[in-house]
Amino acid sequence: MQRHKPYRVLISGGGTGGHIFPAIAIANALRKFDVRTELLFVGANGRMEMQKVPEAGYKIIGLNIAGIQRGNMLKNLGLPFKILSSLVKAGRIIKEFKPEVVVGVGGYASGPTLFMASRMGIPTLIQEQNSFAGVANKLMSKRADRFCVAYEGMEQFFPEEKIVKTGNPVREDIAKLQSDKAAAMAHFGLDPSRKTLLVIGGSLGARTINESIAAQLQLLNESGIQVLWQTGKSYFQPLAEAATPYQHLKVHEFIKRMDYAYDAADVIVSRAGAISISELSLVGKPVILVPSPNVAEDHQTHNALALTEKQAAIMIKDAEAKEKLVSTALHLLEDATTRETLGKNISKLAIADAADRIAKEIISLIP
Repeated sequence: MQRHKPYRVLISGGGTGGHIFPAIAIANALRKFDVRTELLFVGANGRMEMQKVPEAGYKIIGLNIAGIQRGNMLKNLGLPFKILSSLVKAGRIIKEFKPEVVVGVGGYASGPTLFMASRMGIPTLIQEQNSFAGVANKLMSKRADRFCVAYEGMEQFFPEEKIVKTGNPVREDIAKLQSDKAAAMAHFGLDPSRKTLLVIGGSLGARTINESIAAQLQLLNESGIQVLWQTGKSYFQPLAEAATPYQHLKVHEFIKRMDYAYDAADVIVSRAGAISISELSLVGKPVILVPSPNVAEDHQTHNALALTEKQAAIMIKDAEAKEKLVSTALHLLEDATTRETLGKNISKLAIADAADRIAKEIISLIP
């Protein structure tokens, strides 16, 4: 139901696709509730949101903010000045745009923007994608008015009475996934008589997953299965050349039709990013997760453990992947009972309308 005036919502954060995609999905959901909704994004200059958000049709303003550089402490000398200037600029943006509510999705820009909004008495909502809250979101735990989460047990980070379990927004084509395995097989040139292992490491690829698969190409080819493998741009050329002699290994730099890729798969190998896991829950296929060790607070391991505790996925540590990944995948492809159990249990975690749920929570905070 529309009001006499449009909603005004500011959304802050970014840095990775795992933050940017939910932000855009939430914006789209708000526009579904009221097409007149006025939206402004605040991101970090030089980060991918400064490109992706305008491509999605929304305006974004950048802050000169960065995170702590753990590998080079000298680079952190200017960080206090960046934080101070970002706080000042965020305050100015809020005064000029006059949002009725400010949303944070994680990432460098989220902290200063949420902090200034809370100081100015504007309702704030945090969308925490992971099972282990990030530093900025934990610092805002007493200031924010609402926390939309995807995992149970988040009261260890946020006040229980402010938590709403909404799930994580996923791409619309995945949320509305309709199985068409025959079309999926034809699309990728796969053999319908063979079981399919889908290997994905995110849009940029994953070094350890790629190296683990590359080390066992002959075994995979002789095993009687087929592999659909997204390598990422920087890994594609040498891996595509290495796989050339093997008829049943289909190597792609990037898979645009992920709905077809999921349809084709009997077992999926993936990193354990929060949005990836939310998609995989909707897909409902057996999954082997290899958490990246190179993320803040080791988020991906916590995400993967949240699934393994429910017998909803198999986890292999990054350091053990080269030794165990391929053998585990081949064993799982032969074990129909375990595949069925994993598929059923991960499906129980699926929330298809997360973006709409979050949008409703945002609107409920508007005075």
